[in-house]
Amino acid sequence: MAVLITGIGELTTNDPELGKLRDAALVLDGETVAWAGPAAQAPDADERVDVEGRAVLPGWVDSHTHLVFAGDRTAEFEARMAGQAYAAGGIAVTVDATRAASDEQLAANLRRHVEEAAAQGTTCLETKTGYGLTVADEARSARIAGEVADEVTFLGAHLVPPGADAESYVDLVCGEMLDAVAPHVRWADVFCETGAFDEAQSARVLKAAAERGLGLRVHGNQLGEGPGVRLAVELDAASVDHCTYLSDADVEALASSNTVATVLPACDLSTRQSLAPARRLLDAGATVALASNANPGSSYTTSMAFCVTTAVLQMRMTVDEAVWSATAGGARALRRDDFGYLRPGARADVHVLDAPSTTHLAYRPGVPLTHAVWRKGAKLR
Repeated sequence: MAVLITGIGELTTNDPELGKLRDAALVLDGETVAWAGPAAQAPDADERVDVEGRAVLPGWVDSHTHLVFAGDRTAEFEARMAGQAYAAGGIAVTVDATRAASDEQLAANLRRHVEEAAAQGTTCLETKTGYGLTVADEARSARIAGEVADEVTFLGAHLVPPGADAESYVDLVCGEMLDAVAPHVRWADVFCETGAFDEAQSARVLKAAAERGLGLRVHGNQLGEGPGVRLAVELDAASVDHCTYLSDADVEALASSNTVATVLPACDLSTRQSLAPARRLLDAGATVALASNANPGSSYTTSMAFCVTTAVLQMRMTVDEAVWSATAGGARALRRDDFGYLRPGARADVHVLDAPSTTHLAYRPGVPLTHAVWRKGAKLR
């Protein structure tokens, strides 16, 4: 059934030819966008929805989350707010709780967070394994994630389990664990950081994953300058995520590559670190994505609008840049071009704001502005 969405005060298409349209309309036909353009030229459709001057944009594309987990890390957050430094080792707390949880508990928790995100306009979500760290637990995390999320990433190389030998664990990740998860995932990731995996170990994991046909992603440069960006670019990873501390060489490498710099401002705020240098990256010509990094330890939010607001108010991105990075930028980070856009042929993922323009996302910080959401052409709210 075709649906005509009309009365659009401002339509953000992310399409270079269509651009941003005023007094616009959009036609959804099944799971895809059939038409976009001026309201006066809109074709007929089976159903008509008038959004009465509201702004319409693509659904948020959250290209970095960790939502297959159990347990709570409120105490860690409180300690960090009291002055304790953030470190990678806190992941182990979630690992213990995740291993102890049933499949049903993990699936229910994942669905709850995905539904929470969708109610705020997120129509595509990537999530990772990484809180199991055994062959069986990583495999079940991948399977559960694949039943709910759009994109699934293997992150067995999240942390060396307490008491394990690092090199032996990397052998496991590159061998039996990778074999177990590969049927359920599209991507592989590694936490290339002090306290997690060094450059050589990270390269082993990524190369093993590439040999299995998986796309690559990297957690890098979160806690300080390091090899993450360089390694991601050298191996043509789709994205390197965090990018909080970058050298001039890192910025230049990203600007001259196909690797997207994914910035995670909610995480930077929660860990009380500097915000990633998004303005510097954009001015250099790098492609930037915004994502939530939703996880129980360092960024427990599913609000992409909060990330957009922060990017504008504190990272010196324009509203248009931040919205693009949270939609089309996220799609680029997933090497997809079928969502993150509102143009003919794109997936019918639509976010209607209870505001006349996307500027209100930053102009009215903290105000819930999602009015309606369609995902794959189905109206969610």
